[in-house]
Amino acid sequence: MKDISKDNYISLDEAAEYLGIKPVTLRNWIKKEDSNLPAHKVGKLWKFKRSELDVWIKSGDSAKL
Repeated sequence: MKDISKDNYISLDEAAEYLGIKPVTLRNWIKKEDSNLPAHKVGKLWKFKRSELDVWIKSGDSAKL
């Protein structure tokens, strides 16, 4: 059975902790046009899915920042 907890949206602070970086660094990455960071704006908040972050890291796009 698929682990649905990986598909839930997490906050910017939780995503930063998951990636092992500071929230301000994640905000700066979001601002970069060529980051391809899988971020979703919901109202005024940025949300992330762990599974999408994992794919982004494995693709090597995270190393381009």
